[in-house]
Amino acid sequence: CTLDSEVALRVGGDFFFDPQPGDSPVKLVLIAGGVGINPLFSILLHIADLQGYQEGKGNGYKMGTVKLYYSAKNTSELLFKKNILGLMNAFPGKITCRFHVTQQSSQICKELQPHVTGK
Repeated sequence: CTLDSEVALRVGGDFFFDPQPGDSPVKLVLIAGGVGINPLFSILLHIADLQGYQEGKGNGYKMGTVKLYYSAKNTSELLFKKNILGLMNAFPGKITCRFHVTQQSSQICKELQPHVTGK
């Protein structure tokens, strides 16, 4: 997005991401807090599966970019963090994540440090 861009925002409820073959790639911004990561992590896995399937069989899915912003009290409460890091490594530049912690009191592990902001 750029300044003055129009974006769609949805909070809560039933939601999903189901692109169809031939759809234009989209830029997704996913925002999660705490256990609210569950449905968004499912979307990330779906995108990764579609991308892997496309490379193998040519399903017509064109991957856009996904930016995940995920907040929790501390890094121990960031669910699926290792899986999310794995997806970022598997799809560099396509899947990115910024973790935000609000009450971190211990040292953040080196693997997470480049991706974490907050206290």
